[in-house]
Amino acid sequence: MDRHRIAPDTAVRLADHDTAGTPAATDAESAKKQSKGLRKRLDRLQELLYAEGKHRLLVVLQGMDTSGKDGVVRDVLEGVNPSGVTVTPFKAPSPTELARDYLWRVHRHVPGNGHITIFNRSHYEDVLVVRVHSLVPPDRWERRYDQINAFERLLTDEGTTILKFFLHISKAEQAARLHSRLDDPTKSWKFSTADLAERALWDDYTTAYEAVLSRTSTRWAPWWVVPADHNWYRNLVVGSVIVDTLESLHMAYPVPSTDLSKIVID
Repeated sequence: MDRHRIAPDTAVRLADHDTAGTPAATDAESAKKQSKGLRKRLDRLQELLYAEGKHRLLVVLQGMDTSGKDGVVRDVLEGVNPSGVTVTPFKAPSPTELARDYLWRVHRHVPGNGHITIFNRSHYEDVLVVRVHSLVPPDRWERRYDQINAFERLLTDEGTTILKFFLHISKAEQAARLHSRLDDPTKSWKFSTADLAERALWDDYTTAYEAVLSRTSTRWAPWWVVPADHNWYRNLVVGSVIVDTLESLHMAYPVPSTDLSKIVID
C-alpha cells in the first residue's frame, strides 16, 4: 500500500490523487475477501499487542464529511476485542478545553501500552476547521504544523506507532452520500444543515488539507491518502496498513514468570 503513502517533504495536490482509484485490488468481491482475512489477522495481532504490553498504536482518521471515518471504525475493527481498543471522536472543544493549549485535550487520549486508539478527527482540526473558519489568527495556526510534528515525534520517541489516513472522496460522491442520508430513514438522523454549510467551503478545506498532508507527513508519522469513493477499497487500504504495521513490530507473547508445568489444579 506504499503507493498511497505520502513521502516526507512532498508537495501534495489532491487533484492528482484519484478518489475512485483501486490500484491495489482487481474487483470489489476479491477485496472484500481480503478484508475479511485482514480482520482475522487484526484480531490476533490486537490480542498479541495487548498481551505483550510493550507497544502502542495510534490511528488518525481525517476526511471531508461523509468520507467514511465511522465506516472504517466499524468495518476494519469488526470482531476486535473492545477491551484493547478505544475510539475517540473530537468534536468542537469545550470551554474547559479552550482554556488550555489546543493539544491538551488530545494528549489525554493517546494510547497506553498494549492498546490501539482511533482518533475520529483529531488534533488536525486545529489547522483545518480553525483555519477555514478563521477561528484564530493565521500566525497562530501557521505555527501549529511544526508543533504537531514535534508532538507526534514525542509520542513516537516514547513508543507510540502513529498511522494517519486521509479518506479522500470526490465532491460528487459526497453529494450522493448526503442524498442517501436524506432518502433513508435509518440514516436521516445523521443529516445536518451544517453539512451543507461545510460543503460550500469545499475548496477552502481542500487547500487546508493539502497543507496538512504536505507539511506533516513525516518519517515517524506518515500520512496515507486513501481513495474513499469505494468503501470496500477504503477498508482494504486502511486494514492492510494497520495489519502490516502491527506485524512489523515482531511481537511475542510474554513468557510466564513461573514454571507452569508444576501448577496443579484440583
